[in-house]
Formats: sequence, C-alpha cells, structure tokens
Amino acid sequence: MGVTRKRKHITLLTQLTILIVTVICVSALLIIVLFSTMLDDIVESYMGEQAMTVAKLTAQDEDIIKAFEDEQPSVAIQPIAEEIRHISGADYVVVANEKGLRYSNPNPENIGEPTATSNDAVLKEHRSIIYRGEGVSGPAIKAKTPIRNEEGDVIGVSSVGFLINRIEAQVLDYRRHIIELSIIPLFLGIAGAVMIARRLKKLTFGLEPEEISYLFKEKEATLESILDATITVDNEKKITSMNRRARELLGNHRLSVEKIIDQHQLTAYIDQVITTKQSANNKKLLLDQQFYVLDASPILKDDEVGGAVLTIRSVSEIEQLTEEFSKIKNFSENMRAQNHEFLNKLNTIYGLLVLKEYDRAISIVSSEVSDRQDVISFLMSSVKDPLIAACLLGKVNRAKELQVQLVIDPGSDLSNELEMSKSNQFVPIIGNVIDNAMEAARKKNRSEGRVNVSFTDLGKEIVFDIEDNGAGVPENMVEEIFREGYTTKSDGDHGIGLAIAKNALGSLNGQIYVAKSEMGGARFTIVIPQE
Repeated sequence: MGVTRKRKHITLLTQLTILIVTVICVSALLIIVLFSTMLDDIVESYMGEQAMTVAKLTAQDEDIIKAFEDEQPSVAIQPIAEEIRHISGADYVVVANEKGLRYSNPNPENIGEPTATSNDAVLKEHRSIIYRGEGVSGPAIKAKTPIRNEEGDVIGVSSVGFLINRIEAQVLDYRRHIIELSIIPLFLGIAGAVMIARRLKKLTFGLEPEEISYLFKEKEATLESILDATITVDNEKKITSMNRRARELLGNHRLSVEKIIDQHQLTAYIDQVITTKQSANNKKLLLDQQFYVLDASPILKDDEVGGAVLTIRSVSEIEQLTEEFSKIKNFSENMRAQNHEFLNKLNTIYGLLVLKEYDRAISIVSSEVSDRQDVISFLMSSVKDPLIAACLLGKVNRAKELQVQLVIDPGSDLSNELEMSKSNQFVPIIGNVIDNAMEAARKKNRSEGRVNVSFTDLGKEIVFDIEDNGAGVPENMVEEIFREGYTTKSDGDHGIGLAIAKNALGSLNGQIYVAKSEMGGARFTIVIPQE
C-alpha cells in the first residue's frame, strides 16, 4: 500500500475569490456572447436594409433605365453604378438585364458575364429580396430588386452587396471593446472578493468554516461533559447555553435556553460579575428552598464584558463528596493499621533471626506464604501461558482481600501457550468474569463466599468454567447482564466488566454460556477456539 497523501485544503479566502471570479468571468462571457449575437443580427439586418436601399436607388435611376435602350448599355451604366458604390460604401453594385448579363461590375472584366446567383425571384416573381449568399468576391449580404421601365415592365435587376469579411471585421472591433470593458468589473470583482474574504477571515479569527464548526462541537461536547451545572448568560441575563447537568438540576426552576433569569439573588451575582469584571466564587444560592453553591466568571472581549459563565453545584452533592472522602480516609487508616501489623510480624521474624531461632522464624514465614507457594507452583506447572497464570494468581490474592475462597480445580490444565495478541484479549475476559463471581459470592455469603475455577485446552477449544455460590442469574436476565451499564451494585463505577468480556469474545470468535451452578449461584462457561 502506498503512503496516503494528505488532501490539500482550499482556504475560505481562495474559495470566495474563485467563486466570485468564476461568476464574473461566466457573466462577462455570457454578455460577450449575447452582445456578439445581437451585433451579428443587428449588423446583418442593417447591412441588408442598406443594401436594399442602395439597390432600389440604383434601380430607380433614370439614366440607368434609359441606358437599357442603348446598343452598349454598360458604357453608361458602369460609371453610374461605380459612383453609387463609392458613395454608399457597398462592395459591389451590379446591374444586369433580364437575361442575367452584367452591365456593371466593380471588376470591368466581368461585364457581359452572367451573374453568379440566380435572379428568378426578382425577374419572374417581380419582388425584392435580401439574403446571404456566395458571390464572385466571396460571401456577402445581398439585396436584389427589379429594374422597371416607364411602362412598368421588368427590364433588369439591381444587385448590391456588402462583403461578410468587412462586416465581421467591424463586429470584431465591437467585440474587442466589449471585452476591454468587461475587464474593469472583473478586476473590481477580484478586489472585492479578496477584501470580503479577508474581512470575514478577520471576524472569524483566521479560522476556516470547518474549524469553526469543529470548535462549536468541541465547545458543546466540553460543556456537556462538565459534571457541574454550567450556564452562560449575556448582559441582559438571557441564558445562551446550558449543559445537560444544568438542565437536570435547574429544569424544575423554569430555567432554559433563551429564558431571562429573574431570580433576585442570582441576578444580583450576575450584576456583580458584569459590573466588577471579577469572578465570584463559592457563593451560597437558594432556589425554591434548595441550597446551591455558585461560581460566576465574566466573559471578556477587548476588556468589554459580554456576559457571564455560571457554575452551580448542589450542596447535597458536595456533602456526598465529603462522605466519599471520609470513606477514603477510613480506608487509608485501615491500610496503615495493616501495615503496622505486617511490620510487627517482620520485627518478630527479625528478632527470632537475631536470637538464632531459625526454626520458629521459618515456621512463621511458612504459615504466611505456604498457601501462596502452593498456588504459584500449581500455576507454573499447569498453565503454560504466563499472562493467564499471572491473572489467576492476581485473582487468588484479590480473593484473600475480599475474604472469598477462590478454589482452582487441581485437575485443570492449559498445556498450550496462546499468541500474545490472543492472550491479551483472553485475560480480561476471565478476569472480569471471576471478579463478578467473587462479588456475587461475597455479597450473598460474606466470608463464606466461594468461587470454583476449572479449565482445560484438551481438544480444539479452551474451556473455562467459573461458578459461585452467589445469588445466581435469572433466565430472563442472561442477555441483560452483558449490556454495558447493567449492574446490581449501588455504588462506584460498575456495569462494564461483563460487557468488555462479551466484546472481547466476539473478537476471538468465542462464546460464553450462563447456567445455574450446583453451588446455588451462577456458572459461566467460556469457550474459545485454539486456532
């Protein structure tokens, strides 16, 4: 697999500039195309009308009409037609008889030759026409009209044309002017886009939209994760935000987002913070006969107060924390007493060693460690996987602390060592299940609690049986106990041990079965494949 390249990020300034420039360019292009089309149509229509006007003036010239009766009409007609051509600016003025033979042409060599295009519509239908056609001199806008004698009979045709290439040159000149003019709003648009983008960037402290969105979500998540009730208000004492704990704690006091705080004592603290620009801490607050502790801090921007942040804690919660601290202190005292007891035993052993009463010293030490040595020897010989052996030894020590009897079946055996990754996933499974079994046994039977553990890897699977003499698991709760957050304990953080075990078993393609134990409690059977 190649190294994934980091996708380049386009800033808001660049995006706005590109957008506005694109809009202006597209608009300018559309205007140019529109005006070009209009110019083409207007110029072509105008040239056609002008060609028709010149053609009719030529057809109505009396000298030209009289010249048709001469033996060589072109002698009189050619100078007149050329004069009209020069005066009108037409590219050619051609006079032809009813047979289509030219009496005049800008190129004298073409006089007497038939016209390049048909004259039927003029000579037979007696009507004037304007059209775009291909002539000897090239493509042109042409107009043809009949020439009539004094009796009204059609005796010839007057044809006038303006070459397309000259018209296009004129249109191209107009287009160039349009493009030159469109550059002005283009540069103005680019400058405006940069100014707007920089102004917006300054107002957003140089942050991109996704960064602002992330900061908003981060602030919201941070606010929601605070365990104390947290409320922000503006200078008008209107609540702008409050976290989940604030909604739970103060919802019955009719406080919610967009509401204006009108409680006298609370507004007094807010006014104090806004006026002094100083925080107020550990203030007593009474709301609907309930005591709270309030901390308030000003929201400052450029030394101006924009509101305040209120942190409110229930006095009952503070009392609960004080009680928990007292429990921790008592636990510390008990640990110090146990430490003192062990120091006494160490001093006794030291005295016996000094008095050379080695046998009595050994006897005291042996009584303390014999049980541990038996367990360690058994685990070292029967469990080849060091992580599983260490886990079981830790649970034996934990059982002594809980005053629960943890018995490992002497017939148990794990002769194979698991892969490190598999072992790391398997250890939390058996550890959490044994912990729950010991807690269940201790809760029901106190010091008479008992947990039996047996295991084997005979065959293609590793099987652990863990049973206790606790209260057991009702059949309708077998699935529920593996749900995260489920617990039967009323104190501490619980409800995740069996959920962790269930999740880890899924990664190992294992299974866990729950049944009633012969000891009266629950029996958990854990099965995972060895391969």
